[in-house]
Amino acid sequence: MTKVLNENFEKQKSGIKNKILYTPEDLEAIDFKKNIGEPGQYPYTRGIHPTMYQGKLWTMRQFSGYGTPAETNKRYKFLLEKGQTGLSVAFDMATLMGLDADHPKSLGEIGHCGVNVSHLKDMEILFEGIPLGKVSTSMTINSPAAMIWGMYIATAEKQGSPMEELQGTLQNDIFKEYIAQKEFIYPPEPSLNLVVDTIEFASQHLPKWNPVSISGYHIREAGSTAVQELAFTLADGFGYVEACLKRGLLIDSFAPRLSFFFDCHNDFFEEIAKFRAARKIWARHIKEKYGAKNERSWWLRFHTQTAGCSLTSQQPYNNVVRVAYQALAAVLGGTQSLHTNSLDETLALPTEKAVQIALRTQQILAHETKIPEVIDPLGGSYYVEALTCQMEEEAEEYFKRIEEEGGVVEAIKNGFFQREIAKAAYEHQKAVDGKKEIIVGVNEFIETEEKPVEILEIPSHFEDEQKARTAEVKKTRDSRTVSEKLKNLHRAAEQGKNLMPFILEATREYATLGEMVEVLKEVYGEYQEPVVF
Repeated sequence: MTKVLNENFEKQKSGIKNKILYTPEDLEAIDFKKNIGEPGQYPYTRGIHPTMYQGKLWTMRQFSGYGTPAETNKRYKFLLEKGQTGLSVAFDMATLMGLDADHPKSLGEIGHCGVNVSHLKDMEILFEGIPLGKVSTSMTINSPAAMIWGMYIATAEKQGSPMEELQGTLQNDIFKEYIAQKEFIYPPEPSLNLVVDTIEFASQHLPKWNPVSISGYHIREAGSTAVQELAFTLADGFGYVEACLKRGLLIDSFAPRLSFFFDCHNDFFEEIAKFRAARKIWARHIKEKYGAKNERSWWLRFHTQTAGCSLTSQQPYNNVVRVAYQALAAVLGGTQSLHTNSLDETLALPTEKAVQIALRTQQILAHETKIPEVIDPLGGSYYVEALTCQMEEEAEEYFKRIEEEGGVVEAIKNGFFQREIAKAAYEHQKAVDGKKEIIVGVNEFIETEEKPVEILEIPSHFEDEQKARTAEVKKTRDSRTVSEKLKNLHRAAEQGKNLMPFILEATREYATLGEMVEVLKEVYGEYQEPVVF
């Protein structure tokens, strides 16, 4: 009967073939001790800690930032007051592209998708009254990540916190920019060197800091399947490992501080299996292929954000439900840190009311559902374990294809990742258009009349304030010293030195983000992505 059911109802979703019923037969080929194990034991399929959330809850880290540093500072204090346990900085498009507030291309972008930061003074205001030696901060910045990190370190120093005390994460994942998000500046090779500079500097001076957060989130948001997100993210991670080894770093000197960032979408069990497979794959490769001896090097530690691309502008209050289910999947999958999206984020940056509901979603999950009281409650599920193994196998197939392309950098340059994601996004849209995939409120259960929700408006005077502050900084700083530090940075880039010490020196003298980015453009040039059809 089981065989007949499965033959009749087998369906294709996200590259994974799901059966309608799973039985002990689906686990017959799985060696439980070797392939699954116990929580806190290699290969960490069931979690990296033996006590899971009994020892410590996940960090509730809401991604936030808008307008000016002063406005975002108020939002951070609001979130901390409401019970958030870690900060996560969203930067605006001008900052993400390494442009100062007074650059012509920044016009109309200041503060609209995050906070604007152009120089050390902005960073000082952003964290005024927030002791950086005591709080964990994540910063979502990539191409100019080293410069923004330098500003953060310098701000902490001004507060009296030495860099060895600082805890947090720098996204700093340039591979996924070329693959999915497209906020790159320099060509892949020098950009990769800059990432390795930050990893090397962190391993020497910031032992509590994660210098890169290898991100599948943006790959998924661009339209990939769950398997592609899993495979491409881990392939990027292996690419960074190999670049660091080529630099001469010892694997156990940096691997324990590498972290990951995943999307959590709507296919509940598939997402849980993705997280379990990710831990398993990473542990095996880092131990067996790259020879890491430190157990912490084998751990895949990850932050999760609920799926922004799953939010709908139609019937936006439905997004509260979507986010709650996605958050539950992330917790059952063993995340170390979680951001829950706000109901209005498909329309604008979230209001205080919306972001409070998003935070309360996590708090209810943590304290009312009792789910954290059981360690890996889905361990041993016929479906979840079989699906975990299947996702692992399909990810390994992708690793072989990427290797055939010549590795991550070559696969980026020849458009391999971009083509794979484009195909997946096209197939998904066809399924939505044909109602093979139902999106409530979009292609089914549609409301003809909807009341608009309140959205956050960004006042136009924020841009004027940022321009004025940038002009004031340039006017009052020691221009001769800034010029000297920028020349030193230029020379170090030409000589192939680790740039972090030179970036820090320039930052401390209030060199702007745009000035440092332009110096490196003179040495590295700018990247033009090949057209992929």
